[in-house]
Amino acid sequence: MMKNKRLSISLMVISIWLLAWQGSCFAETTISAAKYKAGDTVTIKGQIEPGQELYIAIAQQKQFKSSDTGGKFEKKKLPKKGKKAGFSNDTSIPPLYYMITTNREAFGKDVDKKFGGPSFVFKKGQGLYNTTMFKLKKKYDDVGAKDMMGPIKTAEQWNMFKWGHENKYGINTIVKEGNKKGKVVIFARSVIGDSSTGNYWDKGTSVKLDKATGQFEASFASFRHTAPDTDFDVYVNGVKSGSYKIEGNGFWLAKGYRYMNPIIIVIGAILVGTYFSMIGAAGGMLMGAFQALFVQTAGPVGINAANVLRPSNIALTLFSPLGSFYRFAVVEKRVAWPVGLSFGAGIFLGSVWLGGYVTQYLSMKAYKEWLGVLVVIMGVKTIMEMTPAAMNKRKNIKAMTQKFNAAVKKAKETGGAVEMGSIEPVKSGLTDYRFKFWGEEFRINPLLFCFLGIIVGVASRAFGIGGGFLLVPMMTTIAALPMYVAVPISLIGTCFSSIGSFIGYVINGYLPDMVLAGSIIIGGFAGGMLGSRCQKMFSEKTLKIILACTLFFLFFRFLKIEYWI
Repeated sequence: MMKNKRLSISLMVISIWLLAWQGSCFAETTISAAKYKAGDTVTIKGQIEPGQELYIAIAQQKQFKSSDTGGKFEKKKLPKKGKKAGFSNDTSIPPLYYMITTNREAFGKDVDKKFGGPSFVFKKGQGLYNTTMFKLKKKYDDVGAKDMMGPIKTAEQWNMFKWGHENKYGINTIVKEGNKKGKVVIFARSVIGDSSTGNYWDKGTSVKLDKATGQFEASFASFRHTAPDTDFDVYVNGVKSGSYKIEGNGFWLAKGYRYMNPIIIVIGAILVGTYFSMIGAAGGMLMGAFQALFVQTAGPVGINAANVLRPSNIALTLFSPLGSFYRFAVVEKRVAWPVGLSFGAGIFLGSVWLGGYVTQYLSMKAYKEWLGVLVVIMGVKTIMEMTPAAMNKRKNIKAMTQKFNAAVKKAKETGGAVEMGSIEPVKSGLTDYRFKFWGEEFRINPLLFCFLGIIVGVASRAFGIGGGFLLVPMMTTIAALPMYVAVPISLIGTCFSSIGSFIGYVINGYLPDMVLAGSIIIGGFAGGMLGSRCQKMFSEKTLKIILACTLFFLFFRFLKIEYWI
């Protein structure tokens, strides 16, 4: 009896050992390298039990939970969004996580996705454009391969994982890798299949599995902007099978969280700064578009991308005007200081004080779209100002334009430079300021523009812009000022709004990436110097056409009509 019992135990031990040995043989995995450069292709080979589907989970070792964030606004938003999405402040997930599999249907499915267009026209789920995305299953219990997901083991983790990969705020705050159509983030790469699917998110991925033998080989392109020295664990069919490290691949922007050559940023800032200093508008918007499309500023994990991008934009809207001031104010003397300073005071008040309350308690998303409507109205108004009927009503601008054209003609005949008119104060007052420009008299109410400046300051703080796109049309339409006078005033106002907004960000603990900001400062200042010289090469009419085109550009951007901007 005793012998039989011992024999049974021995057989049981041997059986368990054989099963474990067989499992270890099937789970044997090799990773093509221990270290890769960001963007390199990672290849994983091995063998699983014959007849099984393949599930390779690649997870960043360092996980993130909402309580880890150091951002003031994120500390308020993440718990609220987590509660709504179904995860707690202490739920943690790997920010970068990929499931490479032959059975994508276990985790979700391909769905159509509509996007673009104003929210007051299109309801949720509607839009101007069509694309596709991989939508994860709503409930963790519905996932068909829960045991294969490595470090993601609970319903709360699944909820956070789903939210972080499908919600724009989650992508921009945690994951930092998004599949885009133009400038618009559709979703973040999560479940990946072989490139033969034709899906844009599967591009560069190869998954080969021989179910008869269990032999497999899978490769995928690592994220080009993976932070230097990021460690990943590899799980094959639920078993941890190895690890690798991603090393840096280029110049790393620590807070921008992207690889980018600073020289490219300087060149971009020069171009934007030149344009900005010529028309006094859209510097922040254009720099924002440049950052989003080329630099792809993302911010560290736990900090929303906007809270790094916006302070960086301010570097341009502050230093580009400074680059142009010497020529505008000292050489050509065409700065109407009383108007500029009253505008600036209002903007500073709006951006530092009132703007802080507005952005804290009101969602600016919907207002931004209505701002787009206002912008297009200003664009139409700007075009209407160039009609003969409108020019005849504004005889001072018409006369000034004729004098400018005569100066241009003379410069061409003599081969010299165009001589610009200068500001000649006639009367100073809180509500009545008059000056002559090229011999023509203009009148403006500084106090009115102080109040208008407050409104612009609030918009500046809310959207991380200088506000010139509102300032210049206000001065050319409401005050009937020529572009040659409106632009220098706008740049003064933009400086004040930029200082105010920057103070607001610093108070809340948000600083730009120093290399990114430094590159923008250098390029923006140089662009300001170029723009102030180039402006007199264009007539009043041409400058207004450029301004109108810029306003229409912003209209398309604000209302998400064109997804490349």
